[in-house]
Amino acid sequence: MRSLQWAFAALIAAASADSNLTDKSRNILPSTFKPPQVFRNTNLVRNINLDKSYPRETINVIVENIDAKAQSEYYIPFVAGDIARIGALEVRDKKDATTGPFAAEVVEVDPYSATEYYKITFPTALAPKAQITLAISYYALSALTPKPSQLESQNDKQYLHYAFSAYAPSAYATANQKTKLKLSTTDVPDSPSLPASLNSEGKTDPQKQGSTYTYGPYADVAAGATQETHVRFEYTHPLPHSSLLERDVEISHWGGNAAFEERHWLSNRAATLKNQFSRVAYQQAAYYNPPSTALKELRYPLAIGSQDAYFIDDIGNVSTSRFRSNLREANLELKPRYPMFGGWNYSFKTGWNSDLSSVVRALKGKSDEFVLKVPFFEGPKLSEGMEYERAVVRVILPEGAKILTWDTTVPVISNTTSLHRTFMDTVGRTTLTLTSINLVDELRDRELIVTYEYPFSARFRKPVIITLGLFVVYIASYVIGNLDVRIGKKGKVA
Repeated sequence: MRSLQWAFAALIAAASADSNLTDKSRNILPSTFKPPQVFRNTNLVRNINLDKSYPRETINVIVENIDAKAQSEYYIPFVAGDIARIGALEVRDKKDATTGPFAAEVVEVDPYSATEYYKITFPTALAPKAQITLAISYYALSALTPKPSQLESQNDKQYLHYAFSAYAPSAYATANQKTKLKLSTTDVPDSPSLPASLNSEGKTDPQKQGSTYTYGPYADVAAGATQETHVRFEYTHPLPHSSLLERDVEISHWGGNAAFEERHWLSNRAATLKNQFSRVAYQQAAYYNPPSTALKELRYPLAIGSQDAYFIDDIGNVSTSRFRSNLREANLELKPRYPMFGGWNYSFKTGWNSDLSSVVRALKGKSDEFVLKVPFFEGPKLSEGMEYERAVVRVILPEGAKILTWDTTVPVISNTTSLHRTFMDTVGRTTLTLTSINLVDELRDRELIVTYEYPFSARFRKPVIITLGLFVVYIASYVIGNLDVRIGKKGKVA
């Protein structure tokens, strides 16, 4: 029954990811909308990193205001089908490290538009003829496709196909730009050449240097221009993908404990096996440990001082795990019951405890207010990377607590406050629920900070309730014990 519930939850999560993006975070603009040509990109350098199971793109661009008025809204275009897979898009001022990420939101022309945009709002409007250097970064989930999609043998090499535009996506004209593609291998059987006439230096793209492929420079690229190309490269590693991550952080002041639990619905997007899995061939390969598309183990780096770790799947406790905790580190090493080849799924949950003082502190001068600081999510840390389609994080505070503020740099599409009832609760525990989509493991160390009020009187609510309950039970037992329930003798008939 539990496995059916988990599978149903994962299906609901996958189906609702796009609807959340549409309903929660999009502003629909008129169908005639086009980004005003008030900016010009004077120089743009784009880097695409393909050393993990998902592409990571960074764009450094010098933007100039060519309008007569100050402007503060900058648009980044994406293909409508691709924007739902873009995660953790951030835009910063590259020359000012003190400023945080600029405000970013998804907008669209209409529900049937082929192009959608991220609208970036500068904290201060850019004056006419002024320039700003933007650092744009984002991830693209499920963008790498195995080709061929099946492996003849479970020890065969895997090749991935990645389609992209040699021109960086831009809603504005670009005077000069260049794209660099960084691979993890030199085994690249397919990377079509582009006409030398496109390159401002007359070179044929891509220009290869080891595992780095360079496209450009390109001069005077029109707004919205694309130059489709692709690359096919060897990547004999798993493609871990989590359709749903549920994380609970439960705080207990009486127990002095912070309990963490994460539930994963994991799959491997790597090429599937054409033939049946051979346990014999798998065990033979273990002696020389060749590269494989199978996901064999998961490593959890935890906070120092973590304890009481557990690893449970649909069947029950999994004994193929190892937990090491000392004064320098805390690591949880997990091995699933079977190696996860392409197309295989595995759902599990893991949890641990930490001392409350390591994550909660009282505000100075305010004995009733506390600050909780924990990672937004943790999850496995793999060399191949891990992508999360949807994450739901719950912070369960003590009964009677009141949330004052919360903050995180992880993009959140919805937040709710509710009550969570557990054993011996009266009204229930205050719970903050945050939902996010399109995350990657590189965001795992970003913090979630919750400030809450926990009055002194509320801390004694449960002990008082338990004491009164025991008192009522004692009184009831005393009264019942003194009742005379004996059947008396019948009187004689006269």
